Amino acid sequence: MNLFNLRDFQDVALEKLDPVYYDYFAGGAQDEVTVQANEAAFRRLSLVPRVLRGAGRPELGGALLGQATSMPVLLAPTAFHRLAHPAGEVETARAAAEAGVIMMAAMLSTVAVEEVAATGATLWFQLYLQPDLGFTESLVRRAEEAGCKALVVTVDSPALGRNERGDRNDFHDLPAGMSCPNLRGDGDVGQVVLSPEFSWRHVDWLRGITSLPIVLKGILHPADAALAVEHGAAAVIVSNHGGRQLDTMPPTIDRLPLIADAVRGQVPLLLDGGVRRGTDVIKALALGAQAVAIGRPVMWGLSVAGAAGVAKVLSLLRAELVNALTICGVAAPGEVPRDLVVP
Repeated sequence: MNLFNLRDFQDVALEKLDPVYYDYFAGGAQDEVTVQANEAAFRRLSLVPRVLRGAGRPELGGALLGQATSMPVLLAPTAFHRLAHPAGEVETARAAAEAGVIMMAAMLSTVAVEEVAATGATLWFQLYLQPDLGFTESLVRRAEEAGCKALVVTVDSPALGRNERGDRNDFHDLPAGMSCPNLRGDGDVGQVVLSPEFSWRHVDWLRGITSLPIVLKGILHPADAALAVEHGAAAVIVSNHGGRQLDTMPPTIDRLPLIADAVRGQVPLLLDGGVRRGTDVIKALALGAQAVAIGRPVMWGLSVAGAAGVAKVLSLLRAELVNALTICGVAAPGEVPRDLVVP
């Protein structure tokens, strides 16, 4: 593939995807201010490398919540992969397994979690808590039995964001023959139910029914990050849902230092939103993250060339990260100093 960076993949995906599906993946809430701000915020930050460090070639491997990963990059949970490729999440998972990175499998997957797990990829299962707690528990049991290593609870969605691209395209249902098999419990639940009734007591309830680590995704306020630690979260993902929920939320990279100060190293921090370059990964590591997650670039890779496209996206990001760490004089992701980044 004659593609040289993650944005190249987006350009090709624009040509290959049905325009309605492209808009679904690319779009965000209302004016999409936050979508654009996530990427722009990384560009505002500068790297100040150290020289003559004798650091050698960087080693990217490590572990998150006890799971090995070949680099500090995960696949963020994204819905409806079969809109981008006929095999959907299976192709994505194959690429994750090949690359040795963790995939957060979405509750709104178009392939059942059991089938995704059969690829051998290391999976965390993303979960929207449902008002029917019995059904929620049945999903947790399926994730456990499939071998998922953590639960990623999306906490920033008491209601669905207003996506005007989707409204203009009248895209509100999956095409015929496509479904979300994770939503089939004892009956056939066809829709995720979002509710403003959820609170920290539901996090406590979830901790009481599973031994899996619970990762809370969608935290932007330092006080909420501190509460997450108090309520037993194993990790926190600093996320604004890729700008898809509430428009004009601040970029995640701008919030990361505040949340890192609030958490004080008690649990790992991850970040998603706007990561498009290896230099973006370094900036997140410097400001307090242990790893980042990418969402839209995975969908661009999937739509361009299936598993090979996702693998290429990850390979490009890996090469950029190695190059940037080398030039900055840093031997490993965990050794990136905070003063490497300046406004």
